Amino acid sequence: MPPKSQAVEQISNVSFRTTLEEKYLAYALSTITARSLPDVRDGLKPVHRRLLFAMLQLKLDPKSGYKKCARVVGDVIGKYHPHGDSAVYEAMVRLAQNFAVRYPLVDGQGNFGSVDGDNAAAMRYTEAKLTEVAMALLDGIDEDTVDFRPTYDGQDEEPIVMPAAFPNLLANGSEGIAVGMATSIPPHNVGELCNAMQYIIKHPDCSVAKLMQFVAGPDFPTGGIIVETPENIVAAYEAGRGAIRMRAKWNKEELSHGLYQVVITEIPYQIQKSRLIERIAELFKNKKLPLLGNILDESAEEIRIVLEPKNRSVDSEMLMESLFKATDLESRFNMNLNVLNAHGAPQVMNLKEILLAFLEHRMEVLVRRTNYRLGKIAHRLEVLGGLLIAYLNLDEVIRIIRTEDEPKPIMMKKWKLTEIQVEAILNMRLRSLRKLEEFEIRGEHDELSKEQKELQELLASPEKRNQRISDEIGEIKKKFGEKTALGKRRTDFAEAPVGKIIDIEAFVEKEPITILCSKMGWLRAVKGHLTDVSDMKHKEGDEEKFALHAQTTDKLLLFASNGRFYTLPCDKIPRGKGFGEPVRLMIDMENDVDIVDISIFTPELKLLIAASNGKGFVVEAADVEAQTKNGKQILNVMENAKAIICAPVEGDHVAIIGENRKLLIFPLSQIPVMKKGQGVTLQKYKDCELADIKCFTLKEGLSWALGGKTRVETDLKAWLGNRADAGRLPPTGFPRTNRFN
Repeated sequence: MPPKSQAVEQISNVSFRTTLEEKYLAYALSTITARSLPDVRDGLKPVHRRLLFAMLQLKLDPKSGYKKCARVVGDVIGKYHPHGDSAVYEAMVRLAQNFAVRYPLVDGQGNFGSVDGDNAAAMRYTEAKLTEVAMALLDGIDEDTVDFRPTYDGQDEEPIVMPAAFPNLLANGSEGIAVGMATSIPPHNVGELCNAMQYIIKHPDCSVAKLMQFVAGPDFPTGGIIVETPENIVAAYEAGRGAIRMRAKWNKEELSHGLYQVVITEIPYQIQKSRLIERIAELFKNKKLPLLGNILDESAEEIRIVLEPKNRSVDSEMLMESLFKATDLESRFNMNLNVLNAHGAPQVMNLKEILLAFLEHRMEVLVRRTNYRLGKIAHRLEVLGGLLIAYLNLDEVIRIIRTEDEPKPIMMKKWKLTEIQVEAILNMRLRSLRKLEEFEIRGEHDELSKEQKELQELLASPEKRNQRISDEIGEIKKKFGEKTALGKRRTDFAEAPVGKIIDIEAFVEKEPITILCSKMGWLRAVKGHLTDVSDMKHKEGDEEKFALHAQTTDKLLLFASNGRFYTLPCDKIPRGKGFGEPVRLMIDMENDVDIVDISIFTPELKLLIAASNGKGFVVEAADVEAQTKNGKQILNVMENAKAIICAPVEGDHVAIIGENRKLLIFPLSQIPVMKKGQGVTLQKYKDCELADIKCFTLKEGLSWALGGKTRVETDLKAWLGNRADAGRLPPTGFPRTNRFN
């Protein structure tokens, strides 16, 4: 240990920010390159590559028996992958799940989980071995086709990339989240990929759109139906990013007495069946699926989810459209073809770039494999040449061996042999001195010479190399393509339901109701159109504020003092003999916000909205419909003001009166139509606020309620002016409340 003074001298001051940036950058790069993103050449992440290599070392090929997964995981974390055993086992389990991986790389025996989301059994209970697909990825790994690097402890070596005769990246897909980037690659049909690659070899300048004639789109292991437009699919593969919409596959089964049931046989990729059914059951319980009568799960090895309609008159297409809209029976796969290129750098590639990268890797593997074989042939030919010389001079060879103390240098000098040839002669067994053996050596020499010439011609001809790669791809297609049980396409295509509008009236039985809302914000609906609601009971201290007639198929539009509009389906408003429910439980409205107005949503109408400070504007009703419980902010209310008016636009003039009892009438055309904002000044005030607004037709006169009767004033010249004027006192007999109604 150095002295204290020397230790102090070794301390250097560094910037905390610089150190943090360097360390975090190192962590980010490690996550990107060594954990989350797959290699474009073999489509594997390091953990998968190490798993397959460890299983190969354990001789777990398809023809051998199974071994405990715990043994495999132990070898992986002990030799190659210094991480937790649970993470390695989870990766291994996924490679064995035929509902998660299109072409499984691990053949599992035991409980490896289910499409319901059940976990696999512990690794001490399960066994595994490699599949034929995995062997295709490993084919030629011992023939110097790829580079190796030292393992984390330097005691062994592992492959940097697999030789990969199988296009695993696109065939099985991949998902991962790194630092600042992610990847999401869907699985595809390997037969289609092989057709596309063979076309690229013959037409290297082809476009992605042309390749899409061979690769129709993703081919998910769970089947389902892709309902995306062909144009969107092509655009996604050209850009390397895009969304693919999937739907469950279903059919209609006719029953007796005119009844039927819908049976779902395939669900979208990565959707857990149990959670899907729970979600449908929850929506059904909350009466948000009005066309559904019941749901049953009759699944065994095959998926069979039975949906019963509410009644026989319900259209099956409409039933399924309502479910597609509300549940994960329809989902989107957000494609992001982000991979590590051949240099280890992350890159978003399109379809053609990925296939070209795979073909370039196959070309490199072919060249390295050929050179490796040529080296083996050259060595064997050298040995065979020496053996032939020995046969031609057999007696002399025997004499030298018997009489000389050091026969090797003498034989090398006498017949100009290499050390390798002399070693082969000296190691030759006596039984090989038969005449037949000489003929066999000459035959082997001729065959190897012929093979050597062919391989040299292969290396010298790009055309022959391309043809060889095309033939290898053809073998993969023959072994795993569409004519095999594994390679048959599972995901179908259907016309995209673009712009298809589902009418709520098709889901809800139409019946008249009366909607009641109290001052304290309790909302309820009563069956029928009531003419007198005065006898309706309320909570103590509460009273009626709004009452209007509607249909269960209507939507209720609420305007609040915070300037927000909220929308509620009328069939969702609680019914019964009670007081209803607080509206704040149905929408996200603060406790200090009041309801200004309630009306039936009519998209064709225009609404005049205004705040207490006299600012407002006209808005299209179609622009105020809210899709969420948070509502939609339309009128931006200034501090110390609140929204107080929401009046339907009708007629050609506007009458506005303030709390100062000043009335102003001006043309409706002076108020702008806006989508949202503060609006414009409607009437000028000093130390007071707006009281009421009414739209009317000037020729018909201005009316107001007075003592149970309606009074109409037609001579309005004295109050006519322009927007933002102050106005003057109203006609004699105008209510002291300063309200028109």
